[in-house]
Amino acid sequence: MTPVRLLRFVSLTCVWCAMTMSTVVNAAEWDYLITGGLVFDGSGTEGVRASVGVEDGRIVYVGPADASHTAGVVVDAHGLVVAPGFIDPHTHALALGGEDGPLPLTNYITQGVSTVFSGNDGGGPVDVEGVLTRLDGRGLGANMALYIGHGSARRKVMGMNARAPSMDELGAMEALVAGAMQSGAFGLSTGLFYAPGSFAKTDEVVALARVAARHGGIYDSHIRDESNYGIGLLAAVDEVIEVGRKAGLPVHISHIKALGVDVWGLSAEVIAHVNAARAAGVRVSADQYPWRASGTSITASLVPRWAMAGGREAMLARFDVPEQADRIRAEMRENMRRRGGASSLLLTSGKDEWRGMTLETYARKREEDPIETALHVIRAGDASVASFNMNEDDIKAFMVQPWVMTGSDGSGGHPRLYASFPRKHQKYVVEDAVLTLSQFIARSTSLPAETLGLESRGRLQAGYHADIVLFDPETYAPRATFEEPTLLSDGVQYLFVGGRPAIWQGQVQEGLHGKALRKNSQQVQE
Repeated sequence: MTPVRLLRFVSLTCVWCAMTMSTVVNAAEWDYLITGGLVFDGSGTEGVRASVGVEDGRIVYVGPADASHTAGVVVDAHGLVVAPGFIDPHTHALALGGEDGPLPLTNYITQGVSTVFSGNDGGGPVDVEGVLTRLDGRGLGANMALYIGHGSARRKVMGMNARAPSMDELGAMEALVAGAMQSGAFGLSTGLFYAPGSFAKTDEVVALARVAARHGGIYDSHIRDESNYGIGLLAAVDEVIEVGRKAGLPVHISHIKALGVDVWGLSAEVIAHVNAARAAGVRVSADQYPWRASGTSITASLVPRWAMAGGREAMLARFDVPEQADRIRAEMRENMRRRGGASSLLLTSGKDEWRGMTLETYARKREEDPIETALHVIRAGDASVASFNMNEDDIKAFMVQPWVMTGSDGSGGHPRLYASFPRKHQKYVVEDAVLTLSQFIARSTSLPAETLGLESRGRLQAGYHADIVLFDPETYAPRATFEEPTLLSDGVQYLFVGGRPAIWQGQVQEGLHGKALRKNSQQVQE
């Protein structure tokens, strides 16, 4: 930034005492001045009428309007909410756009999202350095941070073997995690519900989490059981807490939920377990998407994990071994029941012959039992499903917790990929009044930034990166549905990513201004 004369505002109204005092750079040097909007700084305080100045990709002023303030471009924000750009802590954005092409992430930026995390559910890349380097050259519509995936590391070292690692294998996985953390990963992610993560015992996870802890990372987990598939929801939450306590790092529960009719109502006990752990000093947080339906695959939702050992070909072979096939079908039937039956599973990808149908409807079309239809789909390449398995009371109970942030877990065929943030605003702020607007913004900005280790992001504060969203609270709403899941959301009028416009006057811009973010870990803890 060009050195200029610095001024300090010393007389602030009491309402501005609640906001960060800003160092003012000579306004003639500013790139943008946003005026007249209702400014929410991300801290959870209520919005105030204010101006925001932006210069060289940073916020240089947040405070009362002053007629002397000018800039190269002045944005009239009257009627708009001005907030930090939203941060999505759980996406699969790395898989969008092919292997090497640009990632405009239009589905995210039109929700007001300026930063996404990827590599969740244990699937983060092992070669974090290489991926981050390639991301720098591909072009990103939003900033992207990465996790190193436990499942990816385990598969690289052990394949799909359903056993504990040898000391050498554990050491190899620890080295992969250390290398990824040194390259800029923000932490370790696990998908303990999915193979091969499901084959790991807790002590293996603790050992790898300790490596992430030495580099200042976080542990992010799709927990082992969100229902009663195996150890049960409460035990799975306790396992995350145990990892945090033993490894000495913050732990984060991905897409917190009570999945299936057997565990509806357990949200109160989950919340009690988390609050007790937090009171005891374990740093526990969670994210949540605002939908009744989760998103997974037919295989992941129905097939027992023991049947997946050895990989897909070994699994398919077991389907044809009489004793194993009978056991697989029995367990699949129970898994389908706990998810609400065949009518609750909407097939959202794969072949045209079934896409858009529930498993029940497709089974009727084929004139066979739904389990046989599910096996047919799996043999034909599998399909994503939207699984309607949650209860609104549990969703709301989790949502109001101060440690639960907004996330999407965006996946193909599910509207959460295109509409999670506006959906939360429309349904749970405007319609149901579960959260206030300031709470919604804080849970989408400062809470993920501070929890996950993003420096100088998540607030409208002098010196912070100029990731800023301006949306119309009257029109900010989702358009995507389960029938049309790829419709872009409405209401974001402006979005700045790194101080440059990604959306301008409601129109997506051509430039891709996102950056590949690297965790700042200058010193490894001994």
